[in-house]
Amino acid sequence: MKVLIISASPNDEGLTATCARAAAEGIQAVGGQATLEPIARKAIARCNQCKDGWGGCRPHHECFGIQDDFQALHQAVREADAYVFVTPVYWGEMSESLKAFTDRLRRCEAPCGDDSALADKPIICIAAAGGSGGGMISCLEQMERWLGHVRARRFDLIAINRWNAAYKVDTVRAAAQAMVSAR
Repeated sequence: MKVLIISASPNDEGLTATCARAAAEGIQAVGGQATLEPIARKAIARCNQCKDGWGGCRPHHECFGIQDDFQALHQAVREADAYVFVTPVYWGEMSESLKAFTDRLRRCEAPCGDDSALADKPIICIAAAGGSGGGMISCLEQMERWLGHVRARRFDLIAINRWNAAYKVDTVRAAAQAMVSAR
């Protein structure tokens, strides 16, 4: 199974990166192929709502209005069998880099309905809260709504913070193993 891990933090030593590495370890431990994409280092602009608000994304399921790293990452999404999205929690929401990516991906894939590139593919969403440790649940709610729009299958939603990280990183690893093994 090819699993695309999208890590949305610029901090390679932080909790989000630790979760992404744990997911990769879990995937590889059961013979899966993990591809880690550090999205915060990608040039992915926010949606411009081209033309009538949809541009080429509704009829063609592609973003033509902005040429950046989105197109290559969108292709990687199409080629993957499953996903892990891990984001730091900023103000109770996904990071800006993941939000820009998921907004554009939703515009390309949601109009496809059950033919979405993510339709019925399993995904683990992880909200990693540093600082106060708050906002994890509202972040996961935002991610869960997005999953419904693109028809992805919710395999697991994991909330983690600096106080529960000692055991929740193991949970991330176990969830990734289980997702690969379930197929």
